[in-house]
Amino acid sequence: MTPRRVALTAAAVLAAIGTLSAQQQRPSAPAPFKSGVELINVTATVSDATGRFVSGLTKDDFTVFEDDRPQEISYFSADRVPVSLGLIVDTSGSMAGEKMDDAKSALNRFVYDLLDERDEVFLYRFSDHPMFIQGWTSDRDSISRAIARIMPNGGTALYDAVLEAAPYAATGHNQKKALVLITDGNDTSSIASLREVRDRLRDGEVLVYAVGIDGDEADDRLRQPPMRPRMPRPFPPGRPGGRFPVFPQFSGAGGGGQFPGGGQFPGGGQFPRRIGGDMRVNSTALHDLTDDSGGRTEIVRTARDLDPATTSIADELSKQYALGYSATGQKDGRWHSIRVEVRNHAYRVRARRGYVAS
Repeated sequence: MTPRRVALTAAAVLAAIGTLSAQQQRPSAPAPFKSGVELINVTATVSDATGRFVSGLTKDDFTVFEDDRPQEISYFSADRVPVSLGLIVDTSGSMAGEKMDDAKSALNRFVYDLLDERDEVFLYRFSDHPMFIQGWTSDRDSISRAIARIMPNGGTALYDAVLEAAPYAATGHNQKKALVLITDGNDTSSIASLREVRDRLRDGEVLVYAVGIDGDEADDRLRQPPMRPRMPRPFPPGRPGGRFPVFPQFSGAGGGGQFPGGGQFPGGGQFPRRIGGDMRVNSTALHDLTDDSGGRTEIVRTARDLDPATTSIADELSKQYALGYSATGQKDGRWHSIRVEVRNHAYRVRARRGYVAS
């Protein structure tokens, strides 16, 4: 073999090793995170005045409106279907101690006792930045081992974590896809804004649930280790002032950067508003992330309440109605509202509020 061929072969081997390493660090690039407009899928949760799930409804009990116009329901199911579920866990410093222990216990019960064997799960954690821990699997032991390894430290990049996990959730093998977020604080470290994340979530069919631990702020400060002021993560080469793309194919054109914690600086970005530990959980922000999707936010007082909260979410995921209708509008890139009603107006219906026809 000539020296030139040896050099080319060595370069190819090194390139392959680098590609494999990158694939292990991040999930594979997902398919485009857009709603299909041929069949619009809607997951509906129906409850009575006491909050209990209403079973036994048929297709004739439902009416679906798009932009206030009734649609013909072409698909209906009341059966329990498998779910592709992403778990996103806050591992910032304020979660240290009993909070983290209770969170791990609740997640293990969620995985082992509450999910169906046909379900698949992936796991993200976040502190100063999101970290992909476990890809799609139905192996409960793999998820449990991954949960056991997570350790709390640092700030709270909540928005970045949801922005990164949502498109990966859309690659799940099951028709029903959902995210469950557990956090005890407000965002302090993200580059993405709440509006950016909310717009991305509104673009897809992933149900989003959040459990916020709204403990005593003084207790949280005692548990939170001191943090040094952080500089923002560097922007990628060739994108000065742009947002840091998690999946480049899903990143917007950008313009302006963002510092952790919020606040404005020239170019459309932000500068720090608060340096230090997490603030108390921002329930308004969590509702902004969950409610348009048809999911919900549950605020608990202590981490000990995580177990009943996640049990309630798992129960809901197993008792929802699946509806589908053919979209009649054009792919105009606009937001189209969805409203689901049932014949008995005393019942409450929760479902996704719309989609972008793109």
